[in-house]
Amino acid sequence: MKKIKEEKIKKKFKDISKKERPKSKLLRDSIRAFIVGGFICDIGQVFSNLYTYLGFPKDQAAAYVSITMVFIGAFLTGIGIYDKIGDFAGAGSVVPITGFANSIVSPAIEFKKEGLVFGIGAKMFTIAGPVLVYGIGSSVIVGIIYYFLTL
Repeated sequence: MKKIKEEKIKKKFKDISKKERPKSKLLRDSIRAFIVGGFICDIGQVFSNLYTYLGFPKDQAAAYVSITMVFIGAFLTGIGIYDKIGDFAGAGSVVPITGFANSIVSPAIEFKKEGLVFGIGAKMFTIAGPVLVYGIGSSVIVGIIYYFLTL
């Protein structure tokens, strides 16, 4: 009797949870991410074309594009617009370099009340720190392996 009652409860729970489960928005979210991420890349391409048109060598223009896009991402985060873009676009705003700027500036803004050292300095790299550590660490390892392979 107790087992039958438990099975009825489990079935009822499954039915309710299936009914109340939010509908998948994967297609909508993917389209938004694609459009916004593409638009961010288009903006970067406009700056690349501008710097090349102004006579900068291609490698120097690429560095200026990175600097410009990081500045734009940090600035938009500082005035509260980048978070709204992220809410709308999801990964489309995280993947470009502007998302990296956002991941550094957001914690710095959030913890600025705790001071320059323990607030901004300590919390600024909470999200981006592991990316930097593993990125730099793996590039050093690859560089050492490359060095020994080319001897």
